[in-house]
Amino acid sequence: MGLPEAIREHVRIKERQRGYDESTFVESFVVLNAAGGECLEDFGRLREDAGLAQMLGHEIPSPEAARKFLYEFHDEEKVAESREQMKLSKDLSAIPQESAALRGLAESNRDFIAEFGRRCWDQKIATVDLDTTIIESHKREALMTYEGNPGYQPMLAVWAETDVILADQFRDGNVPAHKDPLSVAQEAFRALPNTVTEYYFRGDTAAHEHTLVEWLLDPEREGGPKGFIGFAISARMSPQLKAAVEKIAEENWEPCPSSSEDVIRECAEVDFVQWMPTERRDSRAVRYIALRLGTKQGELFADGSSIKYFAVATNIFDWKMQRLIQWHREKAGTIEHIHDILKNELAAGTMPCGRFGANAAWLRMAVLTHNVLTALKRIGLSAEYLNARPKRLRFLFFHLPGRLIHHARGIWLRLTTTIQRLAELRTVAECMPIAP
Repeated sequence: MGLPEAIREHVRIKERQRGYDESTFVESFVVLNAAGGECLEDFGRLREDAGLAQMLGHEIPSPEAARKFLYEFHDEEKVAESREQMKLSKDLSAIPQESAALRGLAESNRDFIAEFGRRCWDQKIATVDLDTTIIESHKREALMTYEGNPGYQPMLAVWAETDVILADQFRDGNVPAHKDPLSVAQEAFRALPNTVTEYYFRGDTAAHEHTLVEWLLDPEREGGPKGFIGFAISARMSPQLKAAVEKIAEENWEPCPSSSEDVIRECAEVDFVQWMPTERRDSRAVRYIALRLGTKQGELFADGSSIKYFAVATNIFDWKMQRLIQWHREKAGTIEHIHDILKNELAAGTMPCGRFGANAAWLRMAVLTHNVLTALKRIGLSAEYLNARPKRLRFLFFHLPGRLIHHARGIWLRLTTTIQRLAELRTVAECMPIAP
């Protein structure tokens, strides 16, 4: 997929370390994630396998060498500068600018996605799902999250139709989810391959932020594709919006499919106009759809209420309410699913150190691994493995017992497996040949 070449082009650490180059280090981190490692010390376990080093064409770095490589992504000056600006502006949170090495990793991911789009040229639609997640950490430098535990709260953007992660932004735990979602959304749309011709966006209430909404509404937007981007965003229930929802006549509420038999879901159009500080006169209108949840037989929700109201803001006017709400709810099955994989099946759930930039690189390595595995499933494997999680791939393919044999000036890999599994591995080799 050209990832090593992209890394050699974009990732340059401050001081070139002897021995391994940047591409070798990143490949080793990807192997660590894919094999199930979750900390730097696990590099020692990989180094025990001499056959793995022969198949890769290089030795696996030691835990200490990998740690020093991660440290090169940390820029203490940028972190200190952002904290100082936070104090001067009396803001309670800050998002440090990324170091040049970190930006290089992001550029490498974009090159990888471009190649992915070239190989999957028939995928013309792209829905960008945006969301944050909490990674609990008890490092001394970790700040408190809204859940009351120390940790970090990175924001991710996912291409829903393919499960490819388009962009990620590492954040301290005290950074609210609604802070600057526009920058991550712009990075995500910029990363989409030029084979995409139809664009959509979904987000929760954190994305109901006026700069992002105005950017999505503007067909001549800067830093993104021109034309229409259809979006559906959970609206913040302001007093004005709630008052408009409560004025909806009873006969205007329509049934809405529910995933629970104990909850009655209804939806209705809301006569509401949201004022935005910098709204353009020629901006397209925003449609608001209210969602009313009630319990059967007069039972109460856990918070003591009998009715709950929600709303969705959208610029899609030709879809029925029920279809739009269902489409918006499908976001939970994409990006939240990705969060779970990164934290629980790849190494993103355990931060390696207290240095902000190093932890950001650690997360981005997990993102690269996820995208590599996604490409493997969509390009190299059959359709039955399309939804296979990393642990399933390890069980079926990565952890097969085998022996390397040197014979007739060649290296042979003898595997203990079935003919069917060998046929699947051969298909992978034909679809994704190893670069010479």
